[in-house]
Amino acid sequence: MSNSARTCPDCAAEVLDRRDFLRITAAGAAATAASGIMGETIAAEGAATDAPETQVKRLYNSLSDEQKRIVCFGWDHQDARRGLLRTRVGANWHITEPAICSEFFTAEQQRIVRDVFDGIIQPEWHDLFDKQMQDDTGGFGNGQNIAIFGKPGDGKFEFVMTGRHMTLRCDGNSAEHVAFGGPIFYGHAADGFTEKPNHPGNVFWEQAVAANVVHEMLDGKQRKLAHVAQSPKESQVAFRGTKGELPGIPVAEMSTDQREQVQRTLQKLIEPYRQSDRDEVVACLKAQGGLDKCHLAFYTDKDLGDDGVWDNWRLEGPSFVWYFRGSPHVHVWVNVANDPSVKLNA
Repeated sequence: MSNSARTCPDCAAEVLDRRDFLRITAAGAAATAASGIMGETIAAEGAATDAPETQVKRLYNSLSDEQKRIVCFGWDHQDARRGLLRTRVGANWHITEPAICSEFFTAEQQRIVRDVFDGIIQPEWHDLFDKQMQDDTGGFGNGQNIAIFGKPGDGKFEFVMTGRHMTLRCDGNSAEHVAFGGPIFYGHAADGFTEKPNHPGNVFWEQAVAANVVHEMLDGKQRKLAHVAQSPKESQVAFRGTKGELPGIPVAEMSTDQREQVQRTLQKLIEPYRQSDRDEVVACLKAQGGLDKCHLAFYTDKDLGDDGVWDNWRLEGPSFVWYFRGSPHVHVWVNVANDPSVKLNA
């Protein structure tokens, strides 16, 4: 069975309320007919090297009214079933119905979407994300969808890309208090639903390797603090605040060399993303007291291969959650803000 055909019981896609199919295909046909004119306009507005926010504006300006009715929303659009749609995050969901690589979008619009994606991901990670998407959905654009909230160039706006093992955002710092424009998700099932120990071929496993180096550096007493018997529900990444009881070992109680390895682990976590998003994460973390206000937990109940290499682990502070759930395959939930009052919509 091909990777794109694999099923994933624990990240089954949300069932959408189906829009009028004729309406969607009509919009695609109209967009295709206008592609020549739109392509000239888009080319005149900017190049692929522009900032991702500029690319989002170009994409928005290229959309027909019919396309906008389907993939564009007000900044605070409320979905009857999913709440504030802009801030929704999930393991496998579709924020709108049309796939990126479908007749709904022109070839030029598809290219711009790719340019936005390339702009928010570090160049050295493009091939790795392409491998993830090839394994999980058959390639870029086949299983991903987009939405634009607000009007680019006129106040707040945000571009959101979703799909299996993906929620990514581009907001130009429109969303206050949060890194990445809101909670994000990434994952990979490189070798089937239940991966082998050490996750061969999984593009994100090196992040867990860095965290497990911290574990190897802990003494017996510290490991007792760090070990947590029960993994939480993976989507439970809402902030606990300054008064919440955090699981695991306090980073502040680690030795200097151990804290340095936690810092290296954090750098590995934010490595795939553009510098401005990395800077937002660091600024949000600093606002809550830095890594010394965080705890590191290793969950002992779901250890693939019973090898003591921890697949499920979590770095958490008052308004910082990075939950790496590696069993049975990699799901990573990220929620970072400078204020724990920010609500999660998962």
